[in-house]
Amino acid sequence: MGKIYAVGIGPGNAGQMTEEARAVIAACDVIIGYTVYTELVRKELPAQELREKEFITTPMTQEVERCRIAFEQARGGRDTAMVCSGDAGVYGMAGLLCEMAEDYPDVEVEIVPGITAALSGAAVLGAPLMHDFAVISLSDLLTPWEKIEGRLLAAAEADFCLCIYNPASRKRKRHLKRACEILLQKKPGDTVCGMVRNIGREGQSHALCTLEELKEAEADMFTTVFVGNSQTKKVNGRMVTPRGYGRS
Repeated sequence: MGKIYAVGIGPGNAGQMTEEARAVIAACDVIIGYTVYTELVRKELPAQELREKEFITTPMTQEVERCRIAFEQARGGRDTAMVCSGDAGVYGMAGLLCEMAEDYPDVEVEIVPGITAALSGAAVLGAPLMHDFAVISLSDLLTPWEKIEGRLLAAAEADFCLCIYNPASRKRKRHLKRACEILLQKKPGDTVCGMVRNIGREGQSHALCTLEELKEAEADMFTTVFVGNSQTKKVNGRMVTPRGYGRS
């Protein structure tokens, strides 16, 4: 009987993949995942290892089928790595694998953590998440927009720093603007914000702006957005949220 590993590969470059993730992927017979993520793994594996592995990909919205294939591969005696960008347990496949494991009690599932975009993106901008923060996805494919609105409003009212995943896509071009309009009900327009695109990959870029400016900013599924709290400030071109340590 094989085993399934839900593996977070980090933002996509070799330096930000954990040693544990690398070792698990090297040891597995099958690598399965969304096409973009399996291609990132291909680039990091030596040619000899590539020849010894089978890669199975499925497009977006076929997550259940992807998990089913992984369980069948494991049942067939093959150790299988389900690869996800960032951390497999943060908007990744770990949860669905754990849910579906009830139907496959003979297959063991292990979660291998990775560096999620909230952390890798924050490092690019400076230190925006030094205090309490909330992570919210603007994708309404699986979550009703009304619920997303409520979470945004509650986080703003509580003065959390925010990390926003999936801020926009071809079908959701106005979601980030709508989110900013909600946040502006509780936060001032000059709140320090930041954006990072293609974190850890070719073409990485970042910018700082105000919440009012963020409302008109261009973003896509490869962008991670950071919204500061009432104490967040720019320091030497970086986004910094003070933790409150005393300075002599």
